[in-house]
Amino acid sequence: ILAQAILVQSHRPCPLHVFLRSTSLSINCSRSMSGSDYDHLVKLLLLGDSAVGKSSLLMRFCESRFDTNFVLTIGVDFKWKHVERDGKKLKLQVWDTAGQERFRTITPAYYRAAMGVVIIYDITDRATFDHVEYWVQQLDQHGDRGVQRILVGNKVDLDAHRKVSYEEGATLAKSFNMSFFESSAKTGSSVEDAFMVIADSVVAQRYTGDAQCVGGHSLKPVKKQKQFKC
Repeated sequence: ILAQAILVQSHRPCPLHVFLRSTSLSINCSRSMSGSDYDHLVKLLLLGDSAVGKSSLLMRFCESRFDTNFVLTIGVDFKWKHVERDGKKLKLQVWDTAGQERFRTITPAYYRAAMGVVIIYDITDRATFDHVEYWVQQLDQHGDRGVQRILVGNKVDLDAHRKVSYEEGATLAKSFNMSFFESSAKTGSSVEDAFMVIADSVVAQRYTGDAQCVGGHSLKPVKKQKQFKC
């Protein structure tokens, strides 16, 4: 059992609360499967600044829900999800990392185990977009050379407050040889697509050897307006 400290703050004005949550080391987002019930294990890592929506994207993907409370991840957390792709059963292990600077010394140990990485920024916060290069550098420094990666601009439901254009995100993704999505953890827009593209890319590279290039090219096209292909 992993004891995990979580800092919780509601969007409504209220005092800041700290509580201790105990969480099992094998959180399952879908029905239970034994080791013989899946064909491929896919380990994914979420990176990005604090409050860009990493935990919310993970919750939307694994549990199909959105929590309006702001939950600050302390250290590292993860969830499981089982999916079927092209007749193969995949077991996805998705790691959610803390974006705050004081926790960044914890994260590098998880880079090396990652097969695919989702780098996330907030389209309403320019600074989080400017920091994408930092996360790419960290991944290059600590991760495997062939790790698959994609870039996701989150919170498109707040388009009226947008500070980063779609074109800027797409251009940055292209410069790092990554596929690009804009998503919303709140509405679910393109969340499934993004996770499935990175999972497909990992499987193609690690298990079938069919990946088109190292660095995050998606194996299969998705909706053109939501994906940028380099």
